[in-house]
Amino acid sequence: MSLPPLVEPAAELTVDEVRRYSRHLIIPDVGMAGQKRLKNAKVLCVGAGGLGSPALMYLAAAGVGTLGIVDFDVVDESNLQRQIIHGQSDVGRLKAESAAATVREINPLVNVIIHNVALTNDNVMDIFSGYDLIVDGTDNFATRYMVNDAAVLLGKPYVWGSIYRFDGQASVFWAEHGPCYRCLYPEPPPPGMVPSCAEGGVLGVLCASIGSIQVNEAIKVLTGIGDPLVGRLMIYDALEMKYRDVKVRKDPECPLCGKNPSITELIDYEAFCGTISDEAQQAAAGSTITAAELRSMQERGDDIYLIDVREQNEYEIVNIPGAVLIPKGEFLNGSALEGLPQDKRIVLHCKSGARSAEVLAVLKNAGFSDAVHVGGGVLSWVKTVDPSLPTY
Repeated sequence: MSLPPLVEPAAELTVDEVRRYSRHLIIPDVGMAGQKRLKNAKVLCVGAGGLGSPALMYLAAAGVGTLGIVDFDVVDESNLQRQIIHGQSDVGRLKAESAAATVREINPLVNVIIHNVALTNDNVMDIFSGYDLIVDGTDNFATRYMVNDAAVLLGKPYVWGSIYRFDGQASVFWAEHGPCYRCLYPEPPPPGMVPSCAEGGVLGVLCASIGSIQVNEAIKVLTGIGDPLVGRLMIYDALEMKYRDVKVRKDPECPLCGKNPSITELIDYEAFCGTISDEAQQAAAGSTITAAELRSMQERGDDIYLIDVREQNEYEIVNIPGAVLIPKGEFLNGSALEGLPQDKRIVLHCKSGARSAEVLAVLKNAGFSDAVHVGGGVLSWVKTVDPSLPTY
């Protein structure tokens, strides 16, 4: 659907701006009026990671007048495969600072505002209120629902994107003109059901494909041109090189943007989404050991059976000495249980502790009452026991 421009045009473009944006200005649909709207626009990018990197770079190049960056993380070497706004010399640097430096190098005419904080219920409304449009580059469900709810409550549109391995999705959520994220996904997936990119991986260039689509949509909404992805979900399969879109209708019973909303303020999103299931939390209570305790068990020669519940490709990157690989799925379908030793104490681990806690719950229900798991998993082992090993 065609929508009116989100922002009013700036008073004028300088001679330098006319030279810089000349290829936009000669496009009839953009022209001088459209470029002035971009100059007057204030866009916030939530996250300076995989999606945020291309989004920020192309928003800056397009001439968006004010760009906000909210990210509290630091650049890690494993980011560089896809987060192209950062370079090798930025490792260890705050992502927001690193991204801002790149944005200023691309376009010094852009006003960059840095929010070097974690986005929370306490600050999201205040931060969002200073911008016309939000570009969502987050990678976890709790933050996605918070971004959606804050945007709807403030009456702001936001451009959403999601990536995993070879698959990407994008849409524009604007409750005033169409559905919100809750209309598409009323409930988050069960804890542990959908792996994160840190667990399942992502093709680096996929970030550019989806991030550039997000910028394309942002420009259309800001300037009032074209047919934005409001009420449509764009789905991209990089392996098959196929795009398709699916209609998303506004849910009249949506608890946030429906006729009789029951959500009128921000909620507890961690509790709503859950990082691990209640069963896993209960199983892990009193049955969690540290990486250092595992090392002590091994040095004492304790009779343990150490199981790595990650996937084969993760195991090949880095593994804890002595661990046997049995992926989580084999416990969930029950095939792994009959082969477990009855005369040894089972010790589980994964990358960070979430998957091993889920498997621990399965083992407890199967009668392995003394089983434990390693809190922090491989990441904790590398950090506290053997820093010479790689992380991912």
